[in-house]
Amino acid sequence: MIPSSPSGPRLLGPLLAELRSARGWSQQRVAAELCAASGVPTLTRHEVSRWERQVRLPGDFWSAWLATVLGVPGELIAEAAARSRRLGVAPAAVDPAGSRARFALLTLAHRWAADPTGGTSAGPLGDALLRADPVAGVSPTAPEGPDAPPGGARPRAVPDAPPDGVGLAALRRWDDLLGGGDLAVLGARRLRRAARGYRLAGPTGRRRLLPVLAESAQLAGWLAADAGDPAAGLVTYRLALRAALAAGDRPLAAYVLGSASHLLADAGDPAGALTLARIGYTAGRATASAGLRALLLHRVALAAALAGRHRAADRALAGAAAAGAPEPGREPPWLYWLDEAELAAMTGRTLVASGRPARAVPLLTRAATVPGRPRRAAVYGGWLARAHLRLGEVPEACEVASAALLDAVRSGSHRAVGQLTEFRRAMAARPSEPAARCYAGLTASARPYLPGPAPGWSGEARARRAHPARRAARRGGGAPRPVGSD
Repeated sequence: MIPSSPSGPRLLGPLLAELRSARGWSQQRVAAELCAASGVPTLTRHEVSRWERQVRLPGDFWSAWLATVLGVPGELIAEAAARSRRLGVAPAAVDPAGSRARFALLTLAHRWAADPTGGTSAGPLGDALLRADPVAGVSPTAPEGPDAPPGGARPRAVPDAPPDGVGLAALRRWDDLLGGGDLAVLGARRLRRAARGYRLAGPTGRRRLLPVLAESAQLAGWLAADAGDPAAGLVTYRLALRAALAAGDRPLAAYVLGSASHLLADAGDPAGALTLARIGYTAGRATASAGLRALLLHRVALAAALAGRHRAADRALAGAAAAGAPEPGREPPWLYWLDEAELAAMTGRTLVASGRPARAVPLLTRAATVPGRPRRAAVYGGWLARAHLRLGEVPEACEVASAALLDAVRSGSHRAVGQLTEFRRAMAARPSEPAARCYAGLTASARPYLPGPAPGWSGEARARRAHPARRAARRGGGAPRPVGSD
């Protein structure tokens, strides 16, 4: 049966994948059907893959034959192609692995949009997905260390047993103080343990563990993205979305899509960010708290502004304001970080992206100067510096950016560095300004201390291999002696 078209914008790639999957066809089968119908024998499955991944779009000729072969109205294909062409479909800064993960997440999101209340769009949370673990190449299903049961017996699943003494609540609080580069490995270990516990549990235990798995995956995805590893973040967000949908937790599923939208917006993919944000809000708003509705609308607003759709951004901002402030005691625990100052800063960020920096400055100033939250100060400080720069206030912009640069060093957040990179590029057009020269010198001095992009979750394995004690043990020399032990 051909899936019904969900409300809201559709992109061609996810649409084609859904139509193909509904028929049980492979990409090779689609290519063969197109060749037979059109009489052109040169089309291959690689071209079909490019269309589905939105690396390129089919022209009018192949669009018409796609509609014929897939048995849908030509207007459906044409409209999706036109919308994809208008928004821009190729992710600008996501690597090829991230492109595949992006496509898979968009496809799953569209399936949820087609059936937002049924909760069946996720399908069964199979072992194959859990085995596709990017953490150090280790399957989350394999017991390890003190968890390994004797004689191959299955360990008892513990719903929230933290690895290395670190649970979800602690990781969330640490995330306020440290960037993803410092926490991504801990988040990955936490997720691996949750996935292993889920797989080894019985049917009743699995149902009980689904929310833990979903929350662990959402946090691990956030930390991976903040560490500069968007591909791992997208893969993990897909697991989080599937687990949340399987658990029937629509607010958490919407929150996952909002987090993934934020990732794509930072990665230079506003079209994908806007699609995920809109689906998250539309499918999740009925059961969302006031704070979550406001957050999801802010995700829509930022993505729309970055895509140049300023009227859509204004409508989303108005909706976020109407949703109200977070309600203490009525918000989910994973939304503890959201407050009125954060919402105001989000509004200011969208105003900067929409080309209205004067209105953004007072909204961003408070968030950029909050003590004890270095990443928040660094991220919003970058946006505030760009607002001052667009107003022609170069000394003020450089002063704010200098403070944000130090906060980026303190936080270890690659995302914060990304905002300052945008500011540095804008400052390149003003090399003769004294404040610009001073900021350039500070940037050069701080560069060795700034976090770089993560090598991926496989970096955990690299870190273990690079540890001096492990290197010495492999050479047979034993552990190195501490400095000063002579």
